[in-house]
Amino acid sequence: MGLFGPSKREVWEQLSREINAEYVEGFWSGSGVQAHVDNWIIVLDTYTVSNGRSSTTYTRIRAPFVNLADFYFCIYRRGLFSDLGKLLGMQDIEIGYPEFDEDFILKGNDEEKVRQLLSDEKIRHLIEGQPRFHLEVKDDEGFFKNHFPEGVDELYFRVPGVIRDIDLLKELYELFAEALRQLCEIGAAGSGNPQVDL
Repeated sequence: MGLFGPSKREVWEQLSREINAEYVEGFWSGSGVQAHVDNWIIVLDTYTVSNGRSSTTYTRIRAPFVNLADFYFCIYRRGLFSDLGKLLGMQDIEIGYPEFDEDFILKGNDEEKVRQLLSDEKIRHLIEGQPRFHLEVKDDEGFFKNHFPEGVDELYFRVPGVIRDIDLLKELYELFAEALRQLCEIGAAGSGNPQVDL
């Protein structure tokens, strides 16, 4: 244990043991955790963005899936700029759960599917438990990154900083498992292996 508590490696290795996943030490991409849920693979890792003067490290979780409905959404915590955006006409879907609607901005290309996804109480509870939150469906990661086959997208979570709280990490893993299953339930995701290596 370091001066500022357990290291990322210690916490993430513990996480991999507790969720029956694999801790992977990579050469180029750094270390991460790979977990299997049904036919999906959930990958937890970090990456750093530099703007020349400073850099920011992000914790991210990704899970490719077959997107049967071309369904895209984005969920994040409400803040000063999101309130301003809403005043200027930015989309914010309401799902009928007042506290959740108050705390989060919801965007999507199918409002009914967003409501169906978040009708699951466990999913809402797991989202509400995260102090910082940004979850979306992305189609791929752009130039020089993974290009997904046609019809494959990824469930994608990202926040600044390195998450070293084992409970938050376990809840994020659980959220991904629940969300992927709920996406299947509402006809937005296929249950098969998307055949993508991250």
